[in-house]
Amino acid sequence: MASDKKSRTQYWAERLECPVDDNANYRNTFWCNRDLIPIPEDRRTWTWQGFAGYWVICGAIIGPKFRDLANTLPVSANVDTASLISFFVFITIFLPLPMIPPEKLQLPFRIVFVMITATMFGMLGWSIHAAGGAGALMSAPATSSGSSLSWAAVFGLQSIVGSQASGCLGQSDWTRYARSPNSALFGQFICAPIFIVVTSVCGILITSAAATIYGEYIWNPFELLLTVQDHSMTPASRAGTFFAGLGFLVDQLALCQMLNGISTGMDMAALCPKWINIRRGCYILTVVAVAICPWNYVTNPGTFITVLSGWSVFLSPMTGIVVSDYFLVRKGEYHIGDMYMGNSHSAYWYDFGFNWRCFSAWILGMAPLLRT
Repeated sequence: MASDKKSRTQYWAERLECPVDDNANYRNTFWCNRDLIPIPEDRRTWTWQGFAGYWVICGAIIGPKFRDLANTLPVSANVDTASLISFFVFITIFLPLPMIPPEKLQLPFRIVFVMITATMFGMLGWSIHAAGGAGALMSAPATSSGSSLSWAAVFGLQSIVGSQASGCLGQSDWTRYARSPNSALFGQFICAPIFIVVTSVCGILITSAAATIYGEYIWNPFELLLTVQDHSMTPASRAGTFFAGLGFLVDQLALCQMLNGISTGMDMAALCPKWINIRRGCYILTVVAVAICPWNYVTNPGTFITVLSGWSVFLSPMTGIVVSDYFLVRKGEYHIGDMYMGNSHSAYWYDFGFNWRCFSAWILGMAPLLRT
């Protein structure tokens, strides 16, 4: 009886192992699978255009019947019926995306790059034209001075850095697919700083101009589109909000796949590569995303922004350690083969597989930031 149970367990363990390519020169182990091996040349498909689009992404047709759908949920749910339906529609649209391998996502990202750029500048042009200028926010006097103004500027900078921290951290998930080491440089050194600044400035200008039109500052672009529909449901307004909403939709789909799905899938694959690959990790993340009821996290915008601004507290020391280790300690050299060895023969085995010096440096680098 025990042997039958063991054989069934072994059978399902083998059935659930990650797929292996035909004529593969690797095998699934507790240390690697198809997604964790050094990327072969035929899968290195990403060029500078793809990385440029990466950083841009990191940056109404249904009409009033659905928008005004009666809410049947209690206030304690922190979400209304229409928003909940929209959430599950979005999840349904997202579900096929993990089936696309990362090396084949460059063309879809280029399309998203064009759509979200057109959306951003389209909203900018509309708001400034409708308001007759950039709005009062651009000429309003400062309401703070001295140290309070300085700390407000620091908080704003920290919020921007925090919102982009996951994109910076996730770069290595994609540079593995670059055709050459220089393919990612244009996106990292040119596109990243430019588009981070441009998208922030566009957001401020759109909000300022929209305040002149509607009498209130609306920082959330989705709420701005809903406000446009509240004030006007002409064919032009519906068409404009539809195409803007479509641009944001594809951008959010790409963002979820790029920064959430692939990155989390790769991390989970590293935890259990014999049975979890990027695709399976993406679907596990999707289940978790539904289970945590994410609408509760955005009910209070202040809390959400605070979390974003604090994210860099944990990532900054980690980034410093990685950069210092690569350039100063190891002089730009890693022993790739040793990274896939799970014993003391590996150069990276340290103390039973843990580098306590790294954890100590991370804690020491993070502690002062937590106190502030």
